[in-house]
Amino acid sequence: MGLQVLSWVKKAKGNSVDLSKINRESSPPVGHQLWTDLLGRYVSEKGNVDYEGFLRDSASLTAYLTQISNHPPANNWSEAEKLAYWINAYNAFTVKLILDHYPLKSIKDIGGGLPMINSPWDIPFFNIGKTPFDLNTIEHEILRKQFDEPRIHFAMNCASLSCPKLRNEAFTAQKLESQLEDQAKAFLNDPDKNIITDESIQLSKIFDWFKKDFTQRMDLLAFIQQYRPDLNRELKLEFLDYNWSLNE
Repeated sequence: MGLQVLSWVKKAKGNSVDLSKINRESSPPVGHQLWTDLLGRYVSEKGNVDYEGFLRDSASLTAYLTQISNHPPANNWSEAEKLAYWINAYNAFTVKLILDHYPLKSIKDIGGGLPMINSPWDIPFFNIGKTPFDLNTIEHEILRKQFDEPRIHFAMNCASLSCPKLRNEAFTAQKLESQLEDQAKAFLNDPDKNIITDESIQLSKIFDWFKKDFTQRMDLLAFIQQYRPDLNRELKLEFLDYNWSLNE
């Protein structure tokens, strides 16, 4: 089923999030230094996550999650401030979800597995502005719908080996453009995520699942060529299997 149908099913079952409840006219933008400090301590340059370390430092993580829960974006925030907020929220609450069920082998071990209904991404286990939230709402209803930015897919981390790496610093409005570019380059030049040679083009399943997001202004291979100019457009395009094993 497509995302639109699944979203309708979620709404019909009363599981959708009313985003209008978190709208505010004005508030100071929230800071993300606490998240940067945690990521610097417990995430390697390659994106490997020390979940046991996060568990030991759970008070610091709780402090950051409480901070962003109580300060959702407001209308006076810039586009970059809003985008950085929602990417950080997705990543930080994903870590929280893993810690709530740790130890485990895969994020897909959580929940009942029905997309948009009771998958790990549909569990309302946190609040934003006192409104119950789930990860799929952040990804599909906010990041993908409200921002014209395909590079979000290189910034969000779903706690799995095939995901783009969890960046070991928070996304901020001041550095957002360079951070998104860096994430895109790193992902497309990582042979564990995309295999591009003189003989074949094997891309991450992300480019299959979210092809629409990458082809608003150009075809998919043209998008890839921005970061892999060595790509031969004459070769057959294939998509790799996704490894959902935990990224620790």
